[in-house]
Amino acid sequence: MRQNWHERFAETPDVLKSAKRKQTLVPVLDLEIGGDEFITMAGPCSVETEFQLMATANHLRSAGARILRGGAFKPRSSPYAFQGHGLAGLKMLARARQETGLAIVTEVMSEADVPMVAEYADILQIGTRNMENYALLEAAAHSGRPVLLKRGMMATIEDFLRSAQLILDNGNPNVVLCERGIRTFETALRNTFDVAAIALLKQISHLPVIADPSHAAGHSDVVPALARIAVAAGSDGLLVEVHPNPDKSWSDGDQSLDFDAFDNMMTSLDPYLELRKLALRSQGLPVCEILRLRAMEAV
Repeated sequence: MRQNWHERFAETPDVLKSAKRKQTLVPVLDLEIGGDEFITMAGPCSVETEFQLMATANHLRSAGARILRGGAFKPRSSPYAFQGHGLAGLKMLARARQETGLAIVTEVMSEADVPMVAEYADILQIGTRNMENYALLEAAAHSGRPVLLKRGMMATIEDFLRSAQLILDNGNPNVVLCERGIRTFETALRNTFDVAAIALLKQISHLPVIADPSHAAGHSDVVPALARIAVAAGSDGLLVEVHPNPDKSWSDGDQSLDFDAFDNMMTSLDPYLELRKLALRSQGLPVCEILRLRAMEAV
């Protein structure tokens, strides 16, 4: 018997697909997340210097990224590690947007900081450690900005959807779900990339779903392969860490791509993105029509 997802996730009805809600398109400046265009968000883990950020932003724009990511506030495991520039970092991100036209996504860590971050960012990111920080979720929802919600590192799909439901309940329909890997018994990589979660979320939810292969891998040489897997699973976009010199990065250098590696990754995605376009056009079509489209693509 086919699974009834509305019964399985009865506590989060507004997050699930229905006749009225087939797909949410989240508007950000001149683009939409969740539509036909695959959206790549990329940039450094931390905003370090004006030169580092501008060099990265300009390169990413030329390579096809649409959104610049960068941490002004950093929830680091060690209290002695770099915690971000705060307001100064937000101002650098805003200048990068002005120069390149890239939209800005950055993490907000406290409900008290939401108004300030919303003044400079186009998307508010809720990090994995704050997925169940309900006061922060409510404040982010009320900001009026789209919310990029990262899955908690030990959260089930049901937990994840509950947090998204809370944002919707507080009047903000513009939520983007992000699979970034979860904690399991496996320790070879930083986290276990739950690609099945992407496929399931795209099946049952109308919200856009993106993947963060950088935090899933923890090692830059694995990131491009996980990015391709994410596209194949149906992801609407990527969130990737990129740094001009990862060996000198102030945070997460091991999982950051340099410019050449990012360019190579983007090129390697091309055949997968072509298949994604075909799949989007083929939804709901009979098999004979899908085969016809495939034949036309091959000509």
